[in-house]
Order: sequence, then structure tokens, then C-alpha cells
Amino acid sequence: MTGGHRQLVSIATDAVRLEGVLALPAQPVGLVLFAHGSGSSRQSPRNSAVAAALREVQVATLLMDLLSEDENHDTAMRFDIAMLVRRLGAAADWIADHHLTRDLPLGLFGGSTGAAAALTLAARRPGVVRALVVRGGRPDLAGTEVLPAVRAPTLLIAGGLDTEVVALNRAALQQLQCECRLDVIPGASHLFEEPGRLPIVIALALDWFERHLHA
Repeated sequence: MTGGHRQLVSIATDAVRLEGVLALPAQPVGLVLFAHGSGSSRQSPRNSAVAAALREVQVATLLMDLLSEDENHDTAMRFDIAMLVRRLGAAADWIADHHLTRDLPLGLFGGSTGAAAALTLAARRPGVVRALVVRGGRPDLAGTEVLPAVRAPTLLIAGGLDTEVVALNRAALQQLQCECRLDVIPGASHLFEEPGRLPIVIALALDWFERHLHA
């Protein structure tokens, strides 16, 4: 990112302080908040790569930890969707209050269990969340009442080798009533670690946000 603004963020919620990094290009046209999945953090190399590419097209990013360092070792907390939604909402509130970000259209990028949190927040704040991308997500964890309530255009991305997640995303696609699409990337596993697969995820996410974040 050339120029722009970068700052460490600390948000108090649920009696803990969650750390994050806000990065804004020189002339941001929107902002994408990342909802990390189970066992992941703001240092996730996959999400960091997506975030860097977004900033190249003038989209700001906020990479937040939804769990503290101690909490991240607790498997039950990683799957506590209600808590993840609450904390993601606290980050969205921070964005709405911050003078550098309050006027930027908001998008969400969710992976794994973070996808369920992102979908739930989008359903609860239809006038706030403008676009949503789910990578290797567990939309089933959001609950059957959540998906039909999502209004933001939603892109689901799954790896072709991740057959269980593909099935879960196909089922979610049938429940979503917003503009939505499922892209299955051949030869990709859950983490898209195979050569050439993560760049496909990045290209799909950039195209979706560029087309829908400002609508």
C-alpha cells in the first residue's frame, strides 16, 4: 500500500480487548471487515493476501482478532457463533464511529466459522453491510433463520476437494434470497494452499466487492 493510513486497533468487548489492524489506501472507496475462522487470527497469511489485494484497488481493510490469545486455544469458543457475531458487531460499531471510516461502504469477508458470524451480522444489519464474501465457510452454523434474512449480495467460495464444505455451501445457496453465487475452485482444499488456488480466491473476491460494495 502506497501512502494511506495504518493503525493498530484495540476494541473492548466481552471483558477482553481484541486487537486489529486498520489499513486505508490514500483514497478509500470502501472498507472490508474480516471475520476470521476457527483457529485463525489477523496474522492469517490467506486473509492478509486478500486484504493486500483489496487495498491495491482502494478498498480499506480491518483485520481483527475475534478471540484473545488465550481464548483461541479453546475449541468451544471458536465455535461460539453468538459470541463471534457480538464481537464482529463491536468491530462494525467501531468502524461506524471512527472519523476515517464512518462514511465508507462496508463489506464483510468471512472464513470457516467466521463466515457464520459474517452472515449473521449481515442479516441483522441489512442497511449497513453492502457486500459479503465467504471463503471455505460454514454457513450452516449461522442457523436456518439467518440465511433468508441476508440482503447483501453474497459470494460463496469453496475448494473442490473440500467436499463437505461444498455440500454445506450448496445447501446455503438454496436458502439465500439475496443476489448470491457459489464458485467451486477445482483442485483446491479447505485452505486453498495448492499452487495457483489462492490467487483465484483473491480475483473472485476483488471482482465481487468492486461490483457490489458501492451499490
